[in-house]
Amino acid sequence: MKLGRIAVDGPDGEEIRVVAAEPHLDRVIDLRKAYALALQQRGATVEGSRQVARAIFRDLTEGVSTGDFFLDAAHKALDAADDASIPLAEASFRAAIKPPVLRDSLTFNGHIKNFFGNVMQTTPSRAVYERPGFFKGSTATLYGTNETIPYPSITEKLDYELEIGYVIGKPGRNLTPDEAFDHVFGITIFNDWSLRDVQVLESPIGMGAQHSKDFAYGIGPWIVTLDEIESVIGLRGQVRVNGEIWSDTKVEDFIWTPEETVAYVSQLNGLQPGDLIGSGTMAFGAGAELQRFLQPGDVLELELEKVGVLRSPVATEKEQPTWWPTPQPFPFEEN
Repeated sequence: MKLGRIAVDGPDGEEIRVVAAEPHLDRVIDLRKAYALALQQRGATVEGSRQVARAIFRDLTEGVSTGDFFLDAAHKALDAADDASIPLAEASFRAAIKPPVLRDSLTFNGHIKNFFGNVMQTTPSRAVYERPGFFKGSTATLYGTNETIPYPSITEKLDYELEIGYVIGKPGRNLTPDEAFDHVFGITIFNDWSLRDVQVLESPIGMGAQHSKDFAYGIGPWIVTLDEIESVIGLRGQVRVNGEIWSDTKVEDFIWTPEETVAYVSQLNGLQPGDLIGSGTMAFGAGAELQRFLQPGDVLELELEKVGVLRSPVATEKEQPTWWPTPQPFPFEEN
């Protein structure tokens, strides 16, 4: 099943609805509405059916936490899909999920070699090959397919990163790689947007990425449950900008497998339903590897086999910060 989030107009403004996507039928199904209608077909009252449907499909992250119960209810809702569907082109998508915690990893050999050579102009740290490291990102700046991505004025190198997002379905701690994917609900496309020139300035601080990452994260267009994915290994990806193919790539050549990546995050730490773990960027899945960067007004499409296309228009005007710090005196002697 393909599950996502769309925005609809409600009596108090924008409401987020959980939907099942059926791209082959060019539609999405409002699961709350469909489930209520399905219950009414079985004799439930209108008010009672709506209360139950609202409780089950109020939030996708909460729904994921109920596991098979949620998926069973979603499948039952499809009995009334025809009366609760919205044309795909009319759906206003939001980030496929709002994770409690967002983490992003570094696992693909090809990207690591290309990135460190082209951007950092150095060889990778040995630590990259000693453990599947990750950073934590903001959940305040999540974007879904077709949502406009800001272009911060502090950069001249706006970049994208084509990744798999592993969405956690069951809580876990200290998992082994053999156990890890029993806790994964499904996968999505994850775009770890990056400001490459700003990233170079932030790295020496030694505290990880800041504005170079947290200005935007793309998640979507929807989550595909694992029963529709035999294996993530070998899935093909493609990057297009303004309709031009910039690169083709494939899920292969890992330092750390998907199972090892998820298991490592769980060590001495807790996985929560709805958490998203980025796979790291696939080889040639970032503009930095090609030395090609996005411009205002560009339209980026990231495609992943068996998932779909995450489409991201870039703002035509650059966003200006309201305040920026003045560099302070450096109280140490420089060599």
